[in-house]
Amino acid sequence: MPAILTMTHLRQQMMNHKFSKRTFHVALGLLAAGLVLASASGRLFAQRPERPALDISAYVINAELDPAAHHVSAKAVVTFTAPENSEMVSFGFHPALKVSKITDEGGKVLTGERSADGTIRVTPAAPLAAGKAASWTFEYEGVITGSEDGPVEGLKLAAIQEPITYLLYPARWFPMTGYQTDRFTAEMHIRVPQGMKVFASGAQGGAHSVSLANGKPGDQFDFNWNKPGFPGTVIAGRYISPATAGPGNIKVYLTVAHQSSGNELAQTAAKQFEFFTDSFGAPESSHLNVVELPDDSLPAVWAPELAAIVGNRVGDKSGVRLLANTIAHQWWGSEVSPKTLNDAWITNGMARYGELMYVEDQTGKIALRNALQDVSAGALAYDTIPLSSASRMSPFSPEFQSMTLEKGAMIFHMLRWEIGDKAFLATLKGALSQYTDKPMRASDFEKVAEAQSQQQLTPFFAQWVDGTGAPQFVNKYAVYRLGNNKGFRTIGEINQDLDLFRMPVELRVETDGKTENQKVDVVGTNSQYVVDTFGRPRRIAIDPGDWVLKSSPDLQVRIAILKGQQLVAQGDLVAALAEYQKALEANSQSSLASYRIGEVLFSQRNYQASVNSYRDALRGDDEPRWTEVWSHIALGKIFDLTGQRDRAVNEYRLAVQTNDNTQGAVNEARLYLQKPYKLPESQ
Repeated sequence: MPAILTMTHLRQQMMNHKFSKRTFHVALGLLAAGLVLASASGRLFAQRPERPALDISAYVINAELDPAAHHVSAKAVVTFTAPENSEMVSFGFHPALKVSKITDEGGKVLTGERSADGTIRVTPAAPLAAGKAASWTFEYEGVITGSEDGPVEGLKLAAIQEPITYLLYPARWFPMTGYQTDRFTAEMHIRVPQGMKVFASGAQGGAHSVSLANGKPGDQFDFNWNKPGFPGTVIAGRYISPATAGPGNIKVYLTVAHQSSGNELAQTAAKQFEFFTDSFGAPESSHLNVVELPDDSLPAVWAPELAAIVGNRVGDKSGVRLLANTIAHQWWGSEVSPKTLNDAWITNGMARYGELMYVEDQTGKIALRNALQDVSAGALAYDTIPLSSASRMSPFSPEFQSMTLEKGAMIFHMLRWEIGDKAFLATLKGALSQYTDKPMRASDFEKVAEAQSQQQLTPFFAQWVDGTGAPQFVNKYAVYRLGNNKGFRTIGEINQDLDLFRMPVELRVETDGKTENQKVDVVGTNSQYVVDTFGRPRRIAIDPGDWVLKSSPDLQVRIAILKGQQLVAQGDLVAALAEYQKALEANSQSSLASYRIGEVLFSQRNYQASVNSYRDALRGDDEPRWTEVWSHIALGKIFDLTGQRDRAVNEYRLAVQTNDNTQGAVNEARLYLQKPYKLPESQ
């Protein structure tokens, strides 16, 4: 099955698709909040004093891009405030870029040293005054093809090339600090060869002709984002005329190869932008450029007024959710940002949940519940450290991503249940309006939620932000017949193992007649309830609407498979097989677990064992349904590789007969019906 590049969808797609090692690293890094670990904050750490940090407030950048030579030359004026008596000031910087000169505002040349990761440590000419801004000018150049070691291993964050050049904010292509936590303004002047269009954040002046350093004609594009934010991404390419939607405020720029998807993508983007405006309030800017990225870059990128996704997703249905998540960051990430990495769950989680809210709006509550299954697995996969201590982990690790993206999304989902839809939407709009262009702590968001809901929410946030784990509900009850034909009384008790847990939980009692729904305040490990019904109770379900993050045997299977796929992506096949075996121990009929085992064995060319696992997948529970069609295709490939063409053709025909074209399965089966499968040369 073809690799699927995702953004915040790593958890969702891991449960449903194959992926490559590179895909794994890409998806982990895209929404990570921070290249520099910040000091701990959050509710439990609110009294801990923070160390003064470098604060960059503004940039003026002049840069010239030469895609033919993969070269950039730039001058960046950096305005910042450093901690008092700083003997050296450190800036993050791309390792491939070479600084030729650093001067202060007085024109004095400063000395600096580079570390292995590219960080620049600069010695001031004189002690820096406390609270006083300084402006230093960095002159630098370098070659960036995308294959060099960048700031983060495994992530392709910058490439100067044809037909699309991109310099992403996390690539540190200009001196920076506090990724996604230190807000700044940016005035940028970007020169490119004629015929290229440039996209960045802020008011854009009309392109005007210039002469490039190589003497060839070029164009200069000017941008100015004057609100504190994260306007550090520049994308340049040879795009066709834009597709537009709405009153012309949404524009989509694609290359010739994908131009047929332009109008549909523009309509989708406009619909999502309108939905989020209704849900979150007016954005900082009503303009949005949706821009194509190369297929081997990050799956999606956001910046003020900018949303970019890879070309192979612009016409794909899975790209709809990817785009929704990316556009949601115009509010959650751009308009408000986390104070520290301990607060990254607010923006990462709400962008993720905004995506799910859009799914619910377009396709209904059942689709939302289906999506939440995989989000729940990701939320509990590495739930050993509280979100309020997330900065202790690497921001590009699976642990950090699971916590801030998936558990963050579940916190918003549960808060919506706790306080109701009206107060929930009011909380989101209130948080955005009160903290526009500002960082936000978890404690700040809690105060907004309490003010809007008029509820005391300390137990809720203590459980889900400051705590770990999720309840596993056990229901014990007895049914009694009431006299005088008054019906039945059910007396029961909900048990779970978290002593500090306190949250309302829905109880659904299905009877011979009317179904009764009742909220039960679950407090501590044992909570009693009484429900009277006219008809005899036939079934009693706890949290049937899946509003609460809870553990269950089925979820443990999903978690084990998720961890297994992450280990495969990291190259640890032995540990991955151990996780898949855990899933089979929990559910011996899991088609997905058997399918994943078959994948690993196939990659090891252990074809007989792989065949056995794919057969087990076909005999299993058929969840998810695509395991059937792709198991047949995998069996066909093995038969082709072992010289059994007749048997291979039979499997491909069985795949076509399923009529399941998930990720192009039927198309691929038809391809191999015409031509036998062969291993790629790289394998």
